[in-house]
Amino acid sequence: MLKKFFTAVGEYIILLGKSIQKPQKMRVFWKLFMREINDLGVNSFGLVIFTSIFVGAVVAIQMFNNFDASSFPIPPSFVGYATKAVLILEFAPTIISLILAGKVGSYIASSIGTMRVSEQIDALDIMGVNSPNFLILPKIIACVIFNPLLIAISIVFGIGGGYIAGILTGNWTTNDYMIGIQMYMPNLFIYYAFAKTLVFAFIIASVPSYFGYNVKGGSLEVGRASTQAVVWTMVFIIISELLLTQLILS
Repeated sequence: MLKKFFTAVGEYIILLGKSIQKPQKMRVFWKLFMREINDLGVNSFGLVIFTSIFVGAVVAIQMFNNFDASSFPIPPSFVGYATKAVLILEFAPTIISLILAGKVGSYIASSIGTMRVSEQIDALDIMGVNSPNFLILPKIIACVIFNPLLIAISIVFGIGGGYIAGILTGNWTTNDYMIGIQMYMPNLFIYYAFAKTLVFAFIIASVPSYFGYNVKGGSLEVGRASTQAVVWTMVFIIISELLLTQLILS
């Protein structure tokens, strides 16, 4: 089992080495890159916004309930600050990345895996095309560039969800919530959130690409590879978050 794992890690590193090279034709690369921006990024807007609004509302309500049950008097304005802090530090970069791992990761693994079992990748290799570079590099760059934008949108709509929750429940006023949002927060928290996002984006693009590229068999194996890709992507996201938290915030 351990030998199989280290073999897979070596194959993953070799595949990345072949992928991260200068494209053979920049015109073709930019065309593929723009297509991946649409498929991996733009098509995720709706899911990210919907999830963020409800997550922000739930976080704000939970913060209010915790503050209200406290034996010490806590100003209502801290609901806005706590919601902002929780969204920036944890929920937006991590939860949204895990959701994208399921949506984007399964798409990447299945699309590359289908090309492998239909022998399209073999055809590219025969024509002298660097198939890992051709298929994987546009996906990696698209995710690394676009995912931070998705996380920024998630933070904004999550804070908006908390604002809406305040209006609907009447537990805190709009003025209190706005004061809380404008409270000082260390810039390190924002750097930490987007540093995590960049690492997660790279994992979301590269790990499913490895599983899809190395599929052997038919359509059934493509489905299994997609499932494995999502699971391992989530595992690596959680492990990398632990390491980054220790490195940046300790």
